[in-house]
Amino acid sequence: MLILLILFFASLTAIVIMIGRKLAMLKNGQSAIRGEILLDIPYLKELRHVTIKKIQEFGHLGLVAVLRFYIRSINFFKRKYEEFKIIVISWSKVNNTNEEKKEISKFLKIISDYKYKIREIKNKIKREENL
Repeated sequence: MLILLILFFASLTAIVIMIGRKLAMLKNGQSAIRGEILLDIPYLKELRHVTIKKIQEFGHLGLVAVLRFYIRSINFFKRKYEEFKIIVISWSKVNNTNEEKKEISKFLKIISDYKYKIREIKNKIKREENL
C-alpha cells in the first residue's frame, strides 16, 4: 500500500511540474502550441479504402484457411473410414472361419426338395398346354 501511495504522489508532482513549465512559457510570451502536426493522419476516404482492402485480404485468407481445413478433414475421415472398414472386414473373416458349417435339418431339406419337384411339375404342365 505504501508503494502505491509513493507512486501516486510522484506522478502528481510530475504533473504539477509539467503544468508549471507550461504556465511559465505562457507568461514569457512563448506559445505552447506548435504549428506542426506530429502525426500525419490520412484522409478518411483513404483510410476507409485501405481498411476495406485489408478486410478483403483477411477475408480471402480466412476463406482459404477454412477450405484447406475442410478438404484436409474430409480426406482424413475418408482414410480413417477405409482403415476402419478393413479392420471390420478382417474381424468378420476371423469370426467366420471359426464357425463350423451347420448341417441343414432334414425337415428343411425335404421341404426344399418338394418345392423343387413342384416347380418342375408346373413347368412341364405349362410346356404341354402351350403345345
